[in-house]
Amino acid sequence: MKERPFLLININNTNTSFALATPQRIVRVVKVRTTALRKMPFAVSRVSGIVLASVVPDATKRVLRLLGQAARSKVLRVSAGIDLGIGVRYPRKKQIGADRLANAVGVAKGYGAPAIVVDFGTAVTFDIINARREYVGGIIAPGLASVTDYLYQRTALLPHITLVEPHSVIGKSTIEAMRIGAVVGYRGLVREILGALKHEPGMKKAIVVATGGYGELIARKVPGIKHVNPLLTLEGLRLIAVRNFT
Repeated sequence: MKERPFLLININNTNTSFALATPQRIVRVVKVRTTALRKMPFAVSRVSGIVLASVVPDATKRVLRLLGQAARSKVLRVSAGIDLGIGVRYPRKKQIGADRLANAVGVAKGYGAPAIVVDFGTAVTFDIINARREYVGGIIAPGLASVTDYLYQRTALLPHITLVEPHSVIGKSTIEAMRIGAVVGYRGLVREILGALKHEPGMKKAIVVATGGYGELIARKVPGIKHVNPLLTLEGLRLIAVRNFT
């Protein structure tokens, strides 16, 4: 890589993603468990700027310590108060998660507006960008893994399961029954929310893009979701870096 890259950091409750990026593209991504953050995966002395999005304050402090004093001067923390390249029409701007703003930037630039981003993370979030490329609000629901983890933790006989596509909608074992309830049932939640959002003024033709860990699994049988982009949040951070560091 001839030019000095940007370092993009997205800290979420479950995982933290680190990425090196040029102004044109994301070059390399390293993902670690947020609770296991112990060192930086890239040499920060070689980057031209750092964009940090976080929804975990304690992990933010840890990452800033790992970056060191010299690198902290290069850090741009994502919020509604910086130059995002999109508008933010929201009454309580400080309450918007940095990852949700990055998603809004990524979808507006990459897919157009109006748009809806469905991010399947620890929680599932729906974020809405109007035709004027303004972030206007969203919805938060329990994440898919949170639902299955709750059943495992709060019941004596239900096991912990991995989430994959069910072979049938009639379960022949406890694990199959749980997978059907989780995957098929969760698609129902997503379809219902998307249907309601499409009835909002100006949103009938909104493009819907999924991202996050279970985005591909759920989206494959939700016709309203037109695109799946696992790197959407990082793409938004890359665009913010380009806007603020070049």
